[in-house]
Amino acid sequence: MKSWQTFQKIAFVAFVCVELLIFVGAFVRASGSGLGCPDWPFCYGCWVPPSSAEAINFDKLDLEKFRAKAARHGRDPATITEETLRAEYDPVSTWVEYINRLTSLPVGLSVVALFFAGFGQLKRGRPAVTAAAMFSLALVLANAWLGARVVLSGLKPGTITLHMALAILLLCTLVFAAWRGTDQPWRLPLQGAGGARMRWVGLALFLLVAVEGVMGSQVREMTDELAKLHSGQARASWVGELEQTWVYLVHRSFSWAILGVGIWFMRLGRRALPQGPRWLEKNILGLILGQMCLGLILAQVGILAAAQILHIGLSSLLVSGLFLWLLGAALSLHIPAKDKA
Repeated sequence: MKSWQTFQKIAFVAFVCVELLIFVGAFVRASGSGLGCPDWPFCYGCWVPPSSAEAINFDKLDLEKFRAKAARHGRDPATITEETLRAEYDPVSTWVEYINRLTSLPVGLSVVALFFAGFGQLKRGRPAVTAAAMFSLALVLANAWLGARVVLSGLKPGTITLHMALAILLLCTLVFAAWRGTDQPWRLPLQGAGGARMRWVGLALFLLVAVEGVMGSQVREMTDELAKLHSGQARASWVGELEQTWVYLVHRSFSWAILGVGIWFMRLGRRALPQGPRWLEKNILGLILGQMCLGLILAQVGILAAAQILHIGLSSLLVSGLFLWLLGAALSLHIPAKDKA
């Protein structure tokens, strides 16, 4: 792109806000703070959570809702009292989860701004971009609703995975909006048969990463359960239990296939691109290598929280980068060969 339009800048800001939220959300999961605020949209009945158990104002809490929630998860509702809630209050988890919720505010504001800016794209003959802006807002609203279900379900595994999947879909939608919100979208100067082959390999790489991400979400669900079962124990001991499951073993081995296809992707770029692999292709391979290193740490050293956070965050960047590459590659199909300079 020769210059950034206002609409593209808004889409990029929204993308950055969503990425930041994914990293913060990964920290929430790795630290076990997902239920730090047991109610929603408030936190212990307030917009700003209490700083101590003694500061909880039970006049603002509906204990019957807490008891109904406990009953859904097999806990005796009679055990939910003011005393037990005070005893279970964890200030660190509460504020970590509260900050996570605050981080979602810039996402909502930027996507609302994108929604209104999207109507201007109709005048420029880009209805697909307007649709992307609308879809972005729909995804944010759906994920906000799902976020409430995550809390009310007590971090139900399937709900958490869907929550993450919608965030990744939102990232791809914002990438499309930023890429297409101009008269001259960025394109790849792919050449000849080598270019066609590289497009197919790029698509295969994107699909492999998506499948790996689904399995990775399932592994994360298992580590969340292990965190509950082995609270206070060393995370290094979790790997042995994970190795008893086929999902973890396939997920761990599948990464080598992604690395192989990634290297093939780069080699094709030497012939399909006039100047060889450029910034995007190099960053894609760099992210794959980074994910491999983090995977080795998680498998050989232990399920370290810092490695988990980076693993999740970088995977979202990898999917976004590959999606942008595919958009540029698809556009190159419609550009005459003489114009691919």
